[in-house]
Amino acid sequence: MTTTTPSKRLLSLDVLRGMTVFGMILVNNAGGKLSYDTLRHSVWNGLTPCDLVFPFFLFIMGISTYIALRKFNFRPSASVIRKILKRTVIIFFIGWGIYWFEFACEGDFFPFDHIRFLGVLPRIALCYGIVSLLSLYVGHNYLKWIAGALLLGYAFLLQFGNGYAADGTNILSIIDTKILGYEHLYHKSPVDPEGLVSTLPAIAHTIIGFLCGRLILETKDLEQKIIKLFVAGFLLASCGFLLVEWLPLNKRIWSPSYALVTCGLAAMLQATLLYFIDEKQKKSWCKTFEIFGVNPLFLYVLSELTTVTLNVTELKTVIYEGIHASISDPYAASAIYSLLFVGVMGLIGYPLYKRKIYIKI
Repeated sequence: MTTTTPSKRLLSLDVLRGMTVFGMILVNNAGGKLSYDTLRHSVWNGLTPCDLVFPFFLFIMGISTYIALRKFNFRPSASVIRKILKRTVIIFFIGWGIYWFEFACEGDFFPFDHIRFLGVLPRIALCYGIVSLLSLYVGHNYLKWIAGALLLGYAFLLQFGNGYAADGTNILSIIDTKILGYEHLYHKSPVDPEGLVSTLPAIAHTIIGFLCGRLILETKDLEQKIIKLFVAGFLLASCGFLLVEWLPLNKRIWSPSYALVTCGLAAMLQATLLYFIDEKQKKSWCKTFEIFGVNPLFLYVLSELTTVTLNVTELKTVIYEGIHASISDPYAASAIYSLLFVGVMGLIGYPLYKRKIYIKI
């Protein structure tokens, strides 16, 4: 990890990234066993607000990738490629490190025969690395065709491979099990939600974010920038909703309709933030999200390590029971715990934000 102090940042992007990381930490840290439906992922088909946070992050990462590589004119060089590969490997190994830390806290210091290979951070790493390299070696006008081909091919795989079955006959489960091994998969769902095969539409998802970043940066007039991004988001979401009858919304398998709808919603929200923050200069409300947005991966990783520590030491149970003693409703008590947890992460991030210290992972 390195600390940097950039001279200028896109505030509306930081705010949307912060809203997303805020949401990721919130939904990952329920206090008790019961949570409001809005703070839970869909069991299978469907869409809840909780299902928006991770795809929004990948969309934003696509925009950020365009911004970061634009200063190199998207020309491949040894130094640029080293930076991309280094960041990809670091994020990947941080994800594995969190899994190892959890096992180590339970006394299993060599869990290599059953540690999970993929997950949220490994998926972020793969999408970042692949999309970054594509942006250097493939003409940007061709990227939309690559994204379309990935989503179309994946749609056929789901349709003809029993891809919507919530059991072991699902083609995604079969392929992931054969390649990665059952012991290295997520076991709380019939299909690993960050499996190897479902990373393909996630890559397409990140490409869409990259292309929206191109639209934002290359459109000079702010009003046109907002209109174009909002219209693009509306069209993406509309196409996704039109496909729902044949390809239901499903986060667990990252269905094509899910990728299009969430990209569309993220683009429309980014356009809305551009309007209020950049055009209307309404900035006073967004400081909390900006704190999370300038150090997103650092605060997310810190939250994951903190969660493991609280679980292992059973402090989580103590804290939750203390809240539950004052608030009888278990749903409300669980939500209060989640908000307090996010608040602590925000307090840690605040001095970094105040001093303009941005920890890049």
